[in-house]
Amino acid sequence: MPDIPNAYLPILSKLEADRSRLAQLEEQMNLPETAANPARLVELAKEHGRLSRQLEKYRAFKSVQKNLEETRALATSDDADMRALAEAEIPTLTTQRDEALEQIVSEFLAADELAVESMILEIRAGTGGDEAGLFAADLAEMYRRFAEKCRWKWEVLDFSPGDLGGFREFVASIKGTGAYRALAFEGGGHRVQRVPVTETQGRIHTSAATVAILPEADESAIEINPADVREDVSRSGGPGGQGVNKIESAVQLTHLPTNIVVRMREERSQHKNREKAWRLLRSRVFEHFDSKRRAQRAGERKAMIGSGDRNERIRTYNFPQNRCTDHRLNENFPLEKIIAGDMTDLIAALQNFDREERLRTLAAG
Repeated sequence: MPDIPNAYLPILSKLEADRSRLAQLEEQMNLPETAANPARLVELAKEHGRLSRQLEKYRAFKSVQKNLEETRALATSDDADMRALAEAEIPTLTTQRDEALEQIVSEFLAADELAVESMILEIRAGTGGDEAGLFAADLAEMYRRFAEKCRWKWEVLDFSPGDLGGFREFVASIKGTGAYRALAFEGGGHRVQRVPVTETQGRIHTSAATVAILPEADESAIEINPADVREDVSRSGGPGGQGVNKIESAVQLTHLPTNIVVRMREERSQHKNREKAWRLLRSRVFEHFDSKRRAQRAGERKAMIGSGDRNERIRTYNFPQNRCTDHRLNENFPLEKIIAGDMTDLIAALQNFDREERLRTLAAG
């Protein structure tokens, strides 16, 4: 494929290997011994379904590529009419091939993110006292508005209110096609520069909040032994008025092997709090082990625009200058639009930057 960028060739090679693997799976599924082993059949069927979905656009690309090669061969024909028809068709087929190629490359590079159907958003106030809590609330509202624009499901799991109406901590679940892919790079330190409502002399203060983005892991993604989890219940100190304090509705789970602690107090019902706590615990434990796996991949850190490390400052929201600066892109965006939840341009820029970084890593071997 001489006219295909070299950076794309490793991806096409991997997809071709996947196509061979798909054929092997079909052969194995048709064996009598497989039919006699339901558990094995289910395992093979799951892998077959996953690969088949992933290869759908690759098959379309191969079909267009074949047509293009055949048409190019006809363009060398001795028949003048045939040659003219072929030459006229080549530009259209080339465009179709290139569009199909860009689609499969983009999906391949974002496969891990696109496979996640639901995610956990965590926001914590950092340095800056009450102003940091107000900023954390602004971030929560920004993401809520963006989720609403994208028609994703938004569910508040838990929050700890600040003294001036902000949040010390805020946890929500976001579910929808492309949600995790869009917000995967929001993890890290967010900084705000503005005049706080508590400031009497008009001085600009700098405050911070941290954001974590976690894939919401279901029970099939990670198995947690209940014996490894200690549960403590207490009276909730969260919202709900006096009634919420009359019973022990707050649930705290501690995963003993990792010492990960989750506390849920949003609901009046202990049962609902326990269910939400387990959802959050699974996601945090999954992320704990998955982050180690990702770090072990050769070149992984170089191929990602951000690790989601809370200590990594990724963005500054400068209110006096109406400027939102993403430090990874070294690019400014209109703050008024971003804080109102219109994050489309920012998200697209981050995804394009990440795509180019991953391609460079693949090309480097």
